[in-house]
Amino acid sequence: MLRAALGGARVLLLPRRGGSGAQVTQGGGAAALPPGGPRAARCAHPQRGRPRLGPGRTDPPLSPQRCLRWRQPQQRRAASEAAAHPGAVAPPVPGSAAERLVGRWLLVCSGTVAGAVVLGGVTRLTESGLSMVDWHLVREMKPPQTQQEWEAEFQKYQQFPEFKILNHDMTLREFKFIWYMEYSHRMWGRVVGLAYVLPAVYFWRKGWLSSSMKGCVLALCGLVCFQGLLGWYMVKSGLEEKPDSHDIPRVSQYRLAAHLGSALVLYCASLWSGLSLLLPQHKLPETYQLLRLRRFAHGTTGLIFLTALSGAFVAGLDAGLVYNSFPKMGERWIPDDLLSFSPVLKNIFENPTTVQFNHRILGITSVTAITALYLLSRKIPLPRRTKIAVASLMAVAYMQVGLGISTLLLYVPTPLAAIHQSGSLALLTVALWLMNELRRVPK
Repeated sequence: MLRAALGGARVLLLPRRGGSGAQVTQGGGAAALPPGGPRAARCAHPQRGRPRLGPGRTDPPLSPQRCLRWRQPQQRRAASEAAAHPGAVAPPVPGSAAERLVGRWLLVCSGTVAGAVVLGGVTRLTESGLSMVDWHLVREMKPPQTQQEWEAEFQKYQQFPEFKILNHDMTLREFKFIWYMEYSHRMWGRVVGLAYVLPAVYFWRKGWLSSSMKGCVLALCGLVCFQGLLGWYMVKSGLEEKPDSHDIPRVSQYRLAAHLGSALVLYCASLWSGLSLLLPQHKLPETYQLLRLRRFAHGTTGLIFLTALSGAFVAGLDAGLVYNSFPKMGERWIPDDLLSFSPVLKNIFENPTTVQFNHRILGITSVTAITALYLLSRKIPLPRRTKIAVASLMAVAYMQVGLGISTLLLYVPTPLAAIHQSGSLALLTVALWLMNELRRVPK
């Protein structure tokens, strides 16, 4: 009789550790109850069928007052647990909102890097980079205040080759100008570092960075620190005494190219990451024509980057003052002193004539590739935003060519040369935008 009574039970309540229970059906399957056991289930769903204790027996329903008395200790227990663990109570920002915040931050960071590149170019054009002859992370943040402090700073500058060979008749007022140019560049570099590091720490602690983005942010912050050290390493090359050389003191073109190249890498990585988080991807059909356009855009962007990097060698060697004519170099298409250095490979990086020739060839090749990319994109149905990116790349490219030719023919005036250097960064920016528009949609 007892076996029959138990066999007729359709649902059995089994107590669980912690006061919870599980409903076990005839088939042996367990239906999970919410934390707090059957009473929590009955308070949460008072109209749902109650578990049956046996044939014809059902638990009585719980009144709202009994549910309230039961919930209050549960709520107090949850509040005490939240107070004991304050780091776990802050609700995380939704993924899309966090991505937008991080993406905007990266775009701001890329803007600060662009400002540093432009300001560094102006510092180089005004020959101000060697005016500060020492480097201190914190102490140099305060400029000289009194006349005695300025005279002491000027005396330190007078001990180095640039003053002895090039600026031996410089006045204190002229020195203040070049000193403040270099000072502004260094202070802006510190702003760039703070713009990366401080928000990165904040976003990391808030849990707004994905695992992949954490690696990217660490790499970017490390590159910022490396960029600052590389800048001082570059300046040191212009402060060294060279008894065998009677040339104008200048920084090493190799170190200048490394300094600019690392800044461009930092800029491109920040801009690409920011655009990838903010711009929705187009679901383009993966056709052969689109694949070819994407590959061509990648190659063109690499060519633009290489052309901008070659400009560092032009600036480092003052190669823009060698042949100020276009399209010929002097009276010839290929100048006689193109390979005058020995060994031949040395001409590529140390011969001003060869450096200018290479920069011309890279510039012409870049604008030709951009024109071909534009014509190729006309044959493919693209979204409106992608078409705008292609047309903008074409317009900026021809504007940059015009600026380069004008700078050369006018013997490199500082304002025009600064605009030309900024134009290379603008061209690289639009090329990265186009690459981002054409990126493959992940499956």
